Amino acid sequence: MSSQAAVLDTAPHSAAAADRRRWIALAIVMTAAFMDLVDVTIVNIAIPSIERDLGASFGAIQWITAGYALAFAAGLITGGRLGDIYGRKRLFLVGITGFTLASALCGVAAGAEMLVAARLLQGAMAAMMVPQVLAIIHVTFPAHERGKVFGMFGAIVGLGAVSGPLLGALLTQWNLFGLEWRPIFLINLPVGIAGVLLGRKFITESRAEKALRLDLVGVALATFALLMLIYPLTRGRELDWPLWGHLCMAGSPFVFAVFVAYEKWKTRKDCSPLVELSLFKVKSFAAGIAVQLTFGVVMGIFFLVWTLYMQIGLGWSPLRAGLTGVPFSIAVSLAAGMSVQKLVPRFGRKVLQAGALTMAAGLLLYIWEAGRYGTGIHSWQMIAPLVIMGLGMGLIVAPLTDAVLSDVPREHAGSASGLINTTAQMGNALGLGLVSVVFFGAIDDAVDEGRPASPGAVGAAFADAFQGSLWWVVGVLAVIFMVMFALPARPKQHLEAAVEPAPAEASAGAPVDDEREPALTR
Repeated sequence: MSSQAAVLDTAPHSAAAADRRRWIALAIVMTAAFMDLVDVTIVNIAIPSIERDLGASFGAIQWITAGYALAFAAGLITGGRLGDIYGRKRLFLVGITGFTLASALCGVAAGAEMLVAARLLQGAMAAMMVPQVLAIIHVTFPAHERGKVFGMFGAIVGLGAVSGPLLGALLTQWNLFGLEWRPIFLINLPVGIAGVLLGRKFITESRAEKALRLDLVGVALATFALLMLIYPLTRGRELDWPLWGHLCMAGSPFVFAVFVAYEKWKTRKDCSPLVELSLFKVKSFAAGIAVQLTFGVVMGIFFLVWTLYMQIGLGWSPLRAGLTGVPFSIAVSLAAGMSVQKLVPRFGRKVLQAGALTMAAGLLLYIWEAGRYGTGIHSWQMIAPLVIMGLGMGLIVAPLTDAVLSDVPREHAGSASGLINTTAQMGNALGLGLVSVVFFGAIDDAVDEGRPASPGAVGAAFADAFQGSLWWVVGVLAVIFMVMFALPARPKQHLEAAVEPAPAEASAGAPVDDEREPALTR
């Protein structure tokens, strides 16, 4: 009896310890995701300082900013699949270790060439790390808890969206130890080291149930197709839109078609493709990917145009521009935090559609204010449209991830996560391509019309181009609103939350031997 009592007494403590472990693991992967989100935007603010210090050419500056995005987008699908095959914890640790080392190389770069190479490595390592974040969440938490977790993830996304420029402005302006721009990369070191040490201890390993092999031909085709699309979009305007760029973009869909045909053949041959095409038969996944792509276009247009409008058009300092975005960040975090937990279980996809309409309303108010106040607009006058837009974005980002992954089998969580991130990056690239046309094109037209190159005229041209670009964003949001009708009325986990059991072993996620599948993926 005494031994039986001892077992009963220790069981609750064991379950509580395991429960605490998975929440610590969540904090670790969330921090890594935040580090990546910040690193995407933090560099833009420091470009003038980098250019002065390293004597970088304009082409090198373009590669410093675009190289990360190219390497990141090209490797996301592969990184997700590698996690399914070799273990998500293992790939996460490889990715965060490499990301931290690449950040150190960026921080000590002796010249522009070294910085470009380090940024390419940083993007490639982020492609190993980032897909594992959603995959680890997906296999670690049961469906009835995922809503709350994805709400937290959405809040992190909102916080990271504008924290990069603000943090970059502060670190550059403070000029810590006389290092000028270098702390924007070196700040990743303590975060990355802590992530590696804690991740080894608290993250539970998981992988696909079936023995999968890496599809090298699929990797080559997918990477080539993505680069054919994204590289010309990223560099097109700087290279004056050369013919080869248009040919590459036109040829990209054909390479994607070859990739899909090969993946179908690979599935029939050994059931080990790079991309599980069966995922697109899941209505929630296919529709969610479409929304993710178009929403990426919105983000690609807005954030770049907004930054240029404030810093060049209005002549604001990087710090003032960064601080202006704080209300937006707070609004996104608040709305994302409550959307999945409180609103989606009751209203389903209507929450996402309300988010699209709310964002559009905030943009329309911003357009009106930019036209009414011109270059004399103040930061406080932007608070209302930014808060409205932030609330709308928060109602989209967290429920969207929740909806896309709701019916995805756990053994394909890494592949699905890689596809989610890849489509978001493709959308961003398309948005950046549109910026070159609708924003810079409008400014060039204003100059061609004979406007003098005075600061006031330049500011007016930027203000007009800003308003024109926001009309494009409103149009894309209207498309997103319509595509959202293809999403399920309610994500599956919210329908089953009340009846799904939450066994101790599922929430515990105890580590297992490499030769056995973790209980979470069974």
